[in-house]
Amino acid sequence: MFRLTTRCLGPALGLGLVALATATPAPADVPADWRAEFPLTDFDQARVDFTEIISGGPPRDGIPAIWEPGFIPAADETRIDPREPVMTYEAEGEAPRAYPVRYLMWHEIVNDVVGGKPIAVTFCPLCNSAMIFDARVDGARHTFGVSGRLRHSDMVMYDRETESWWQQATGEGIVGTHTGQDLTLLPGWMEAWEEFLARNPDGLVMDEPDWRRAYGSNPYVGYDSSPRPFLYQGEDPPHDISPLARVVRVENRAWTFARLREEGEIAEAGVVLSWRPGQASALDSRDIAQGRDVGTVRVRDAEGRDLPHDIPFAFAFHALFPQGEWMLGD
Repeated sequence: MFRLTTRCLGPALGLGLVALATATPAPADVPADWRAEFPLTDFDQARVDFTEIISGGPPRDGIPAIWEPGFIPAADETRIDPREPVMTYEAEGEAPRAYPVRYLMWHEIVNDVVGGKPIAVTFCPLCNSAMIFDARVDGARHTFGVSGRLRHSDMVMYDRETESWWQQATGEGIVGTHTGQDLTLLPGWMEAWEEFLARNPDGLVMDEPDWRRAYGSNPYVGYDSSPRPFLYQGEDPPHDISPLARVVRVENRAWTFARLREEGEIAEAGVVLSWRPGQASALDSRDIAQGRDVGTVRVRDAEGRDLPHDIPFAFAFHALFPQGEWMLGD
């Protein structure tokens, strides 16, 4: 059973499930604490019902994003277990970079620049959404922090330049100046550290941040095998799919891990998905390295090029892509 440890109160987003506004997102209905924490946010512009946005517990930046990450040669890293998950970004002409989930678990966003391109590496533990975005909006670099708010149990990010609010699992601006704009999702994927290192012995890995955190531990013990998502009030997925089952999302389509593990490789709808064992779940045991094997997924097109994708829990896909297509096979 999922056990929320006391350490969860930092990254894990509190226990106060409180609707924060009435149904109409009018300026007069904006909670006072929103305006106090986000004085630059244009609350006149929004495309979601404000009642869907709740407090996760910590205030703005209570979960501290990383603004200037440090890196070391991958071959010099000795702290990460071979099975531990990392987010991988391989930009053409640049040294491949790994962002360990042991750090993303406690910071959720890393703002970086690779080859002159600003990127935002993001991870929301509550919905298992892990994506890398081009951090430019209208051609200008934006940097992102954790707002302390959730929508459908997914992190609401904000940018420091305009204080617009963004849905992490979709990259969509939902409140503020950039309402209706979308961040560009980049090809990145989660894999075991030993997979990254074997392919990229000369790559780089993000160094341990200078924060007092229990890096390498999972504050959401047993979460991905629990019956219900934390702080989620929406509908369960259709087709008797467990809310906390992992799926592979490519645009508005989702393939279940169960089907992919059974078939090993699936080629349909112009996408080739493959699965191999060896990666530990970051949301299972207290020690991330001891998590059960959930395997690594790669998503490519017919020419073998990596495609942008996400691996959220099924409930998050259903909530955020209600018209999405479930790719269940025959």
